[in-house]
Amino acid sequence: MTKKIVVTGLGATSPLGGTATDSWNALLAGESGASTLDYEWVERTALPITFAAQARVKPIDVLARHETKRLDPSSQFALIAGREAWADAGMPAVEPERLAVDWATGIGGVWTLLDAWDTLRERGPRRVLPMTVPMLMPNGPGAAIGMDLHARAGITTVVSACASSTESLVNAYNRLQAGLADVVIAGGSEAAIHPLPIASFAAMQALSKRNDDPATASRPYDVTRDGFVLGEGAAALVVETEEHALARGAHIYAELLGGSITSDAYHITAPDPEGSAAARAMIQTIQNAGADLADVMHINAHATSTPVGDIAEYNALRRVFGDLLEGIPVSATKASTGHLLGGAGAIEALFTVKALAERILPPTINLTEQDAAIPLDVVTSPRALGAGDLLAISNSFGFGGHNAVVAFRSV
Repeated sequence: MTKKIVVTGLGATSPLGGTATDSWNALLAGESGASTLDYEWVERTALPITFAAQARVKPIDVLARHETKRLDPSSQFALIAGREAWADAGMPAVEPERLAVDWATGIGGVWTLLDAWDTLRERGPRRVLPMTVPMLMPNGPGAAIGMDLHARAGITTVVSACASSTESLVNAYNRLQAGLADVVIAGGSEAAIHPLPIASFAAMQALSKRNDDPATASRPYDVTRDGFVLGEGAAALVVETEEHALARGAHIYAELLGGSITSDAYHITAPDPEGSAAARAMIQTIQNAGADLADVMHINAHATSTPVGDIAEYNALRRVFGDLLEGIPVSATKASTGHLLGGAGAIEALFTVKALAERILPPTINLTEQDAAIPLDVVTSPRALGAGDLLAISNSFGFGGHNAVVAFRSV
């Protein structure tokens, strides 16, 4: 028997705000989280890209000092978002053996790893911190949340590039359906605004070059789009069975209808231009939800603002929806947040849930001249949603050909 799975808690720390609510309000206001990087290492390393979308609130201003010293920034962001989501859910009184964590990251503890390498080269092995490995390991963020909340039903970490945290939500849904937990904290985090990832992404021509105007650099679907803006932060969603939520009188934001995971097996970085596997992920998600294509009323697109990626996703959407696509409003929220890599799917899922709960669609900023090859109904200012049951999907696609899609329904 299929169980209803619901979202009861939201948490985030992002380039738009230090909480889920602040991030959502800034998104609706059309703000951009991108800014020039004011660090000496930008000039010292002669980086060709000098801006990114940094977390608006620094972890040091939120966490205890010992937590910032013993956790990589990716884990710091995760802990902040996880704690907020848990509090927002009412801090459920659930047995530790029935509480799980499904988390995600795309890169992991890059700051810890590379700082430790510098220390080793410059000061020798005795000066390398004993906590280096626990801090750099990709499962560190999920473990930090799990230990903080005493989750003993399992802590799983997905590392599937930019599809990672959408996969974590699919895994959370499946874990709950299998009866392996009553409550799951799911999401993802990333803290990769570091000279090496910036240099590497720039070398592959993936980043926008708009150093003179960071706030308008991420411009999905625009004819002048030239790459994504690197972002950082985390988002967490508390999901649980409806039975468990109702029994404790929880506030329910939306229903999680599950999702699908597919793979292109095409290229390590480029998406399949035909979008066949991405399309299959969307179709399977809608079918698994027991819905029809015509039921989809909103899409939060992956839409990174790369010339190739935006076209590929459009081709996949057209393959799925055909002429129906003309009537489905699309939001591309990376225009505001930048690209949180392994945390992108989680923050976009959170925005999708908020859109359904508040019945308002968030805008896509910086779209001044829409690419004629991508004739989508792009939401460029907040748009009200009507009454009744509403179904939305959130897409995530990552290097390695990873595709993940989740669906939500209003309550």
